[in-house]
Amino acid sequence: MFQRFMTAFYFLIKSRITSGWAFVLPVDRLVQHNCRMAEWDYDYLIKLLALGDSGVGKTTFLYRYTDNKFNRKFTTTVGIDFREKRVVYTGTSADGSGERNFRVHLQLWDTAGQERFRSLTTAFFRDAMGFLLMFDLTNQQSFLNVRNWMSQLQANAYCDNPDVVLVGTKADLKDMRDVHVKQARDLADRYGIPYFETSAVTGVDVDASVTTLLNLVMKRMERSAYGAQVSEPNGSPTASHELEEAPVRRWCSC
Repeated sequence: MFQRFMTAFYFLIKSRITSGWAFVLPVDRLVQHNCRMAEWDYDYLIKLLALGDSGVGKTTFLYRYTDNKFNRKFTTTVGIDFREKRVVYTGTSADGSGERNFRVHLQLWDTAGQERFRSLTTAFFRDAMGFLLMFDLTNQQSFLNVRNWMSQLQANAYCDNPDVVLVGTKADLKDMRDVHVKQARDLADRYGIPYFETSAVTGVDVDASVTTLLNLVMKRMERSAYGAQVSEPNGSPTASHELEEAPVRRWCSC
């Protein structure tokens, strides 16, 4: 009885980096999440945020990345949700003398694109380390709104030039395409950020876009750790790093 009573309520969890509300989760899901996190040690917890207009395919994109499946049944995200994945990142060792593997726990935050959730979405910007800025290749307006999203990022993220990857979704719908590849590439070049055209249906370049963003975030962290300048634009050349999926254990039984 008590359990059912508790799961009927929501916890408001405060951000560890900024003041203000961070996310809303049911109690039973929060308990599951904490148990799952405890099952697998990691070296870094990296929080990435997917943002863009409602309906561009953020949820199906993240589901494809974490579960390697396409699900047509997703409904519009209300507020904030997230998915998780564990990977192994090959980077520079602590003393800078060589390479080593780091265990990375990825949290991929899925934001609502509707205007009424905008204040909640922007509250997450300072807590995220990298951003997947997404638009629908079959919707010209969602592409035009990329500039608005970028302005909000620059105003609310952890710095003026956060690590961002521009992602065009629904690349499989070639007959319905409304955004020319040159338009998207020119905009990405203007901001100095990588650009990928992806499809949650086929999986094309979904992994590549997230891997590229993770590489940018980790390189920035390495530069920061060694006292280097960290305000370098994320469109600058970076060394490629090898990623492989780490084993993920099942939910615990608590």
